[in-house]
Amino acid sequence: MRFLPLFLLFACATVHVAPPTEPYVVVLGIAQDGGYPQAGCRRTDCVELFEGRGDSALVASLGIVDPSTGQRWIIDATPDFPRQLHALERIAGEPRKGAPLLDGILLTHAHIGHYLGLAHLGREVLGTRDVPVYAMPRMRAYLEQNGPWSQLVSLHNITLRSLSAGTTIALNEHLSVTPLVVPHRDEFSETVGYIVRGPSRAILWLPDIDKWEKWETPIESVVEQVDVAYVDATFYSAAELPGRDLREIPHPTVEETMQRFATSPLRSRIRLVHLNQSNPLLRDASKRREFAVAQEGEIVSLAK
Repeated sequence: MRFLPLFLLFACATVHVAPPTEPYVVVLGIAQDGGYPQAGCRRTDCVELFEGRGDSALVASLGIVDPSTGQRWIIDATPDFPRQLHALERIAGEPRKGAPLLDGILLTHAHIGHYLGLAHLGREVLGTRDVPVYAMPRMRAYLEQNGPWSQLVSLHNITLRSLSAGTTIALNEHLSVTPLVVPHRDEFSETVGYIVRGPSRAILWLPDIDKWEKWETPIESVVEQVDVAYVDATFYSAAELPGRDLREIPHPTVEETMQRFATSPLRSRIRLVHLNQSNPLLRDASKRREFAVAQEGEIVSLAK
């Protein structure tokens, strides 16, 4: 598990390298759905990572923790769920005696990097009992109507809890989340980002969106509401995947995001996340142009 190097700390973000005693979020992964390295990658860096040399990256996910109650939630159950659950317990501690494995999982959408980890809750692995899974209407219907996810519902491994666009729900007396519907490839479900609010601070988690200009809500108006904004940085440029048509997998490129926030005072709140293995930001710090890239293990307090 990698923790944020001290030279990357940003005072405005109040990023911590050790868990605070107040509610906080912790980054559990920064990569696109396929992780880093991805299946079939034969580049030298990928081969080295497959052979255990260097730092790989887990799929994008965020933990939410309230130390005062021992409660913890995660946004998205990724293919790296086992390692991320272990990482969360290393940071937040094991659940208290009699407490559930997790107090909830909040899903963003039905692309493979964001819900496949739910399979570990089933009878083949953990056999959990009624873990709350928060989902938008189409996402909920997808889980209820398609196996093997429907078995998790019928066996009460999970309990589905409904979300509504723009409607804030309380996780407990200290924490709340608000789902924001965004345009994305919504083949099986709608797509949301989340604003997570604590006692006095808030963060945005928005790993997937088609293009900033396709969203009727200006991204700047959302970033203004939070202290730290984790935003989609899947591809650095449109020329990144030779032979692939990025219109089939649209995302705002990092270059577009950097240009949009280049002269904005909000730039200091931005942290780039959900990086595809082709993204040079994973290997070349010079490409950052003073923008911050999320790091696995970094912690952001939700209280002053």
